[in-house]
Amino acid sequence: MAEAHQAVAFQFTVTPDGIDLQLSREVLKHIYISGVTSWKKRAIRFKNSVLTGVYPASPSSWLIVVIAIMSTMYARIDPSMGMIERIKTSLPVSEFMTVQTQMVLSAILFATGLWLSFIFLLRYILKALLSYHGWIFESHGKMSFSTKIWLSLVKLLSGRRPLLYSFQASLPHLPVPSIDDTISRYLESVRPLLDDEQYKQMEIVANDFKKDPAPKFQKHLKLKSWWATNYVSDWWEEYIYLRGRDPIMVNSNFYTMDFLYVIPTQRQAARAGNVVHAMLQYRRKLERGELTPLRALGIVPMCSFQYERMFNTTRIPGIETDFVQHLKDRKHLVVYHRGRFFKVWLYYGGRHLWPSELELQFQRILDDKSEPQPGEIKLPSLTAGNRVPWARARLKYFREGVNRASLEAIETAAFFLTLDDEAHGYDPENIRSLDLYAKSLLHGKCYDRWFDKSFTLIVYKNGKLGVNTEHSWADSPIVGHMWEYVLATDCFHLGYTAEGHCKGDINKSLVPPTRLQWDIPKACQEIIEGSYMIAKGIADDVDFHGCLFNEFGKGLIKKCRTSPDAFIQLALQLAQYRDKGEFCLTYESSMTRMFREGRTETVRSCTCESTAFVKAMDDESITNEQRLELFKIAAEKHQNMYRLAMTGAGIDRHLFCLYIVSKVMGIDSPFLKQVLSEPWRLSTSQTPQQQLNLIDIQKFPKYVGAGGGFGPVADDGYGVSYIIVGENLITFHISSKFSSPETDSFRFGQNIRQAMLDIRGLFNLKEKKM
Repeated sequence: MAEAHQAVAFQFTVTPDGIDLQLSREVLKHIYISGVTSWKKRAIRFKNSVLTGVYPASPSSWLIVVIAIMSTMYARIDPSMGMIERIKTSLPVSEFMTVQTQMVLSAILFATGLWLSFIFLLRYILKALLSYHGWIFESHGKMSFSTKIWLSLVKLLSGRRPLLYSFQASLPHLPVPSIDDTISRYLESVRPLLDDEQYKQMEIVANDFKKDPAPKFQKHLKLKSWWATNYVSDWWEEYIYLRGRDPIMVNSNFYTMDFLYVIPTQRQAARAGNVVHAMLQYRRKLERGELTPLRALGIVPMCSFQYERMFNTTRIPGIETDFVQHLKDRKHLVVYHRGRFFKVWLYYGGRHLWPSELELQFQRILDDKSEPQPGEIKLPSLTAGNRVPWARARLKYFREGVNRASLEAIETAAFFLTLDDEAHGYDPENIRSLDLYAKSLLHGKCYDRWFDKSFTLIVYKNGKLGVNTEHSWADSPIVGHMWEYVLATDCFHLGYTAEGHCKGDINKSLVPPTRLQWDIPKACQEIIEGSYMIAKGIADDVDFHGCLFNEFGKGLIKKCRTSPDAFIQLALQLAQYRDKGEFCLTYESSMTRMFREGRTETVRSCTCESTAFVKAMDDESITNEQRLELFKIAAEKHQNMYRLAMTGAGIDRHLFCLYIVSKVMGIDSPFLKQVLSEPWRLSTSQTPQQQLNLIDIQKFPKYVGAGGGFGPVADDGYGVSYIIVGENLITFHISSKFSSPETDSFRFGQNIRQAMLDIRGLFNLKEKKM
């Protein structure tokens, strides 16, 4: 009926004189508003692209330069040293241009050239300044005079109101470490994991590699670093993510949780309405480049390129490799509910739908009683299984007809929304509630998330929500930035009525959501079922435990004059040793976004210093004072490694790129093969809080995020993600596999808790003696 109602907007009558076309005034109004909105959007984008293009100067500075040059000319002073005259003689002769007009035009051209040269000079100086990283190695709370001067210069050249992409052209390129440094740091990192004989053998293999063929590989890598924007990122995306043929569900995708303690409304459609509207607001700011760039110390800019593909993006499967499809100005999303797909338009009359209008649309979907079509209910499991069957099925069964149109609607949507029929969230009275919540966000039922979309928003029937993110296009801090904005906007700007509905009037004339149609043959349904069974086997094997550590937090750790991250990493090493009775290769993710198009680097947290401390903790012959001293040495070592990773002097990305070069050149390297085949039995990552100004935790202590997590990296290892929330809470997300007899996520969580308390005990004793 809604389609019929809209159709009467256009009426025509065939007469002997021709066709009498009658247009609805209301329709013309909407067409006009849409056109105006579209041109406004283009104008804003153009303005912001100009502002970004001339940064750190401003368009008004061009006028100042032109006026200055013109003034000197009228004062009969030639600052161009004859260049203006040369430009004048080079201009084409025209009877419409007087001598004076030619002189003015020549002066403007010279002033413009001078202005552009000034911009490039400022950028070069700023890039040179940003290549200095000595500040990051200075002790916390202490800043040298040279660093203060450096910070002042960076602040001076950074301008006053930078846009999201203003600093991109001024960011330095990621440097290629020397072979000697990388090999030396690698050998140091594996020393605590090898006995004397094994280490001696590794030294021989590494030194042989250093002599030949490493120099050949290094030359090619240097050449790439000069030519490409970043010598790592494109290969990292392609070979680590897109070329992988295993399922991305659990193995690659990660999740992010809602507020830990608060559910703003129990109404599923209302929560979805507010959150989707907040996401559209964020997308508008993102597309216009109006978000504030993230800056360390409030001054040093981070690269923003990963934000570009947050919305309107899908990973498209291929036989040998996938690719990331990114589009612009997508005006719809696709909703999955009880095995049905619905297309929902996000705009009305040239504007975003209001939260109340979105709530109405989502409620219509929840109230829809239609049944799934054959093969429709488990269709998303194609994105959860192996990539090759999905790629072949896509080519064979989704290239024409309704299947092609419906799949295109999903893959071109702004993002994917699941209105889940389960209830989840943290319940203090249910010790497993956080575990089940995490598993639901990570894999769900294996057929109710579209794992190929840049992200899937999941809204549960009790109003709780979360996000499942495809990993190839970006890392977790990027999604975290959006998520912080969305949660704060949802609760503190949009809000809800007393009954829990979205605020605002309801426009019932909106066209209802459209069911996507499918014609899935039996052969394709069998492929879908096969993908589902593979995905279900993976999901059932995931052992998850959410550990809320609230005995103390960042506030107390800082009083111990220790980095919170180093404190936690050493606690993880202690927990790992107590859990398995041995040390293992440990991965901690660090960002390299101080460089253009930087993503991540690995911090190898298991060191000689950390193992010495861990062994001392369970050695009764060692005093607490000695343990504390060993802890401080290990913490300082960890901090230094983290700083090296952040500043481009890590180990693993360099070795990874050398390996890619070796494969392209067709030269086998036993050393690189061994390095890249070593399993990370403890993989860790910290979820950072990036916009502390959005929510005042002191004022609203219940509005704290729970962070997020990922699946286990090794079959017999642990994946640990943690978030430091406020001053008194640290949340750990621990994953492993039930199929491994060596791991137990709950047990590991208890070991982490005890390790944290034991390390804290060292400082208790020290403080009493002082």
